[in-house]
Amino acid sequence: MSSLPDGVRSRTVSTDRLETHLLETGRADGDPVVFVHGNASSSRFYAELLADLPDRYRAIAPDLRGYGHSERRPIDATRGLRDFAEDIRALVAEIEIEQPALVGWSTGGGVVMRYAIEQPESVASLALLNPVSPHGYGGTRRDGTPCQPDYAGTGAGMANDDFIERLEAGDRRADSDASPRNVMRSFYLAPETELDPELEDAYVDALLNTETGDDYYPGDATASENWPGVAPGEGGTNNALSPKYLDLTGIVDIDPAVPILWIRGAEDRIISDTSFFDAGYLGKIGELPEWPGEDEYPPQPMVSQTRAVFEEYADAGGEYDELVVEGAGHSPHIEQHDEVLSALTAHLDDATTRIGNS
Repeated sequence: MSSLPDGVRSRTVSTDRLETHLLETGRADGDPVVFVHGNASSSRFYAELLADLPDRYRAIAPDLRGYGHSERRPIDATRGLRDFAEDIRALVAEIEIEQPALVGWSTGGGVVMRYAIEQPESVASLALLNPVSPHGYGGTRRDGTPCQPDYAGTGAGMANDDFIERLEAGDRRADSDASPRNVMRSFYLAPETELDPELEDAYVDALLNTETGDDYYPGDATASENWPGVAPGEGGTNNALSPKYLDLTGIVDIDPAVPILWIRGAEDRIISDTSFFDAGYLGKIGELPEWPGEDEYPPQPMVSQTRAVFEEYADAGGEYDELVVEGAGHSPHIEQHDEVLSALTAHLDDATTRIGNS
């Protein structure tokens, strides 16, 4: 493992589900916060944030199954991120944490929403960094209905084969648009973001520690008669994100409601109403041939969908705040560290006060 910031500790915990590697900071008796990373990443992407979090918090950042240094166990996509959420619940129980605040980035945002939907009484608050839409990733209209009956254009079949091959080869170079380093530079970060070279290397190493295959990243795919010719399979992370299996709109009805902080980078190209990983948008800009048009397959309005669901949440008695971080893309906690740390700390402090007064 690459070097970690001062104060960040690393260990592996055995649960009845998984050998889970994690990073942690803070006091053992501090208020617990669990950080869940996104797809094609690991807990290492949180290390600098954990290092600067006040010591009054006990921060835990696990590697999900198939990522980082955690055990490789298959991902059942048909369960819509439940494998990940149940792994986190098993970890929380094993290390005797009660009612943690949950922080989820990208796919991790979907994982913690799933956790809260299925066990709301065990969650103190939610902080979501560029989370996947509650309607899943790709291939839906504004109201969440699928563009194609078999959800064609979503799931593992949309992944870039060259990128996958370079992941498998451990390619650390920057000689191709599909190299992991350049994908991270182009899509995890806003164009103007330049990382310290050593830190960039650490993140590239973490990205490369992604298990690939039909049961991992990106998963398996099936042929489709519908545009663009490929539909989700049943294994792996990208299929678990497909709206065929992932529906997180139940967040509206959780009881008790918890405060939600939604943080998103203004220049995100992954979770966006104009996402460069969405078949509808790629078709619209001419990157996917034979696009059937806006009426049949519009770009998925991911951010607008999320806001609409959170507005329903507020109407039902919950509360949420939306923070748009300028100068940030898909990784605002890395790109605009201080702003995100300040907002996150205020959110966590508020949630802790509420629990103390309840």
